Amino acid sequence: MWSVYILLCADGTLYTGISTDPARRFQEHLVGKGGHYTRSHKPVRQVYLEAVGTRSEALKREYEIKSWSREIKLQFVRQMIDKK
Repeated sequence: MWSVYILLCADGTLYTGISTDPARRFQEHLVGKGGHYTRSHKPVRQVYLEAVGTRSEALKREYEIKSWSREIKLQFVRQMIDKK
């Protein structure tokens, strides 16, 4: 099972990625072994997680989310937090 996740970084930016183990991947980002972006924009917490079926589906969803403007991503994350 693949997942798409969004991380909030210390500078207020958002990072979107995919993984089969989001908890492990978040730890990798924290210690600088994650994506290039998170080496210089330290992640603070995971703000969104979505389970998807295949790697292909995860990549498509990641691409979709990355195509959104920052404002749309922030609204999306706020809506997901409000639902909890």
